[in-house]
Amino acid sequence: MALASVNPATGQPLQTYAVHSRRALAAKVDAAHAAAQSWRALSPAARARHLRAFASALHRERASLAALVTAEMGKPLADSLAEIAKCADALRHYAAHGAAFLRPEIPAAAPKGVSVMPEPLGVVLAIMPWNYPLWQVIRAAAPALIAGNTLLLKHASNVTGCALALCAIATRAGLPAGVLDCVLAPASAIPGLIADARIAGVTLTGSTAAGRQVAGLAGAALKPFVGELGGSDPYLIFPDADLLSAAAACAAARLVNNGQSCIAAKRFIVHARVADEFIRHLAVAMASYRVGDPTAPENQLGPLARLDLRAELHSQVTRSVRRGAKLVMGGRLPPGPGAYYPPTLLADVRPGMPAVDEELFGPVAAVEIAKDEDALFTAANRSVYGLGAALFTRDVRRARTEFVPRLQAGMVFVNHPVRSHIAVPFGGTKASGLGRELGRPGVLAFTNPKTVWFA
Repeated sequence: MALASVNPATGQPLQTYAVHSRRALAAKVDAAHAAAQSWRALSPAARARHLRAFASALHRERASLAALVTAEMGKPLADSLAEIAKCADALRHYAAHGAAFLRPEIPAAAPKGVSVMPEPLGVVLAIMPWNYPLWQVIRAAAPALIAGNTLLLKHASNVTGCALALCAIATRAGLPAGVLDCVLAPASAIPGLIADARIAGVTLTGSTAAGRQVAGLAGAALKPFVGELGGSDPYLIFPDADLLSAAAACAAARLVNNGQSCIAAKRFIVHARVADEFIRHLAVAMASYRVGDPTAPENQLGPLARLDLRAELHSQVTRSVRRGAKLVMGGRLPPGPGAYYPPTLLADVRPGMPAVDEELFGPVAAVEIAKDEDALFTAANRSVYGLGAALFTRDVRRARTEFVPRLQAGMVFVNHPVRSHIAVPFGGTKASGLGRELGRPGVLAFTNPKTVWFA
């Protein structure tokens, strides 16, 4: 069996990779397990020096690495470079602050002599997706590594080149063998890896369906699991919002990463009083994005990552239109090679349509009209997902005291698109996941809070 990568802009094959044999997989796990024993023995300061060296190596090799990311998954070259810069920033951040995150704590009202000491669990299996082939890995790896764990990467098959390149750069930067490594394996190998006694924890970024399966396997093995899963982020537009500014922010949030982001804006829930004006502004803003060759600097949108993903997205659009959604712009398959899809805007969407009930993973915005404030929140919270949410209003006081508490989401942004930040906990609620990445919670996710009591 082989793993294959294909350039989504041209449809041309890039590379094939032989999967690891069962013996080779076992050797990879052995190496990660052995490395965990020496890696955890290093001080946080010593581990931090390795993370900083890794960050510097990413910066040095950014040109070739960005070209590989763009070739394998189709995002514009400028976005690939920005992704690498964010990875380097995250490594430096956890190098700088890891020791503080890992200091023993004295719980409030604890007896004299009691402290809680976080200690690493061991090997973390990271099952990662293709849409941010470097950032998703580093988002999990930087906190786990500074905590003293090692990380074994099972990446999406269509970005196998990115997985191998990232691990190779880590090795060239001086990370000890086995601290960050990848396995080339089909999805059928995951249950065996999770069941392996040498794997101490599992982190997954992917679909909700995959999250349920992997969480079940981790639970059966009594291993901690962190899942960053699907999202259908609502953006609420209140009647007092600055509509022009909101529309520009919403277009950017919907089209980020060619629309292929778990925290991309998915559903725009607009107060009826301003719906028509907002839709006009949003259409103009979305139409300003140029689609084309992702290596050309004038283009802001490239292709979707695979043809099958484009087919599924187009099916969701056409089924929504058949059920009564209004196609304002886009929604037609372009001629020629590649997995391109145009910026698409659907209006008058309602529950029962794929545009409302399902996650749209591509450059498709869906506008639902709400008759009043209560209807804004009802529509936003109706979803099974609860990753991020954003609201646009001039009334910041009410946003803080009334609006934010009413939204069922792991992250809420006011007058700004949802985004991840290297220093801030990231994750969702409901079907959008379990646990948190990044921040102190991310560092402690795969640690044992050991209670120590001196008499």
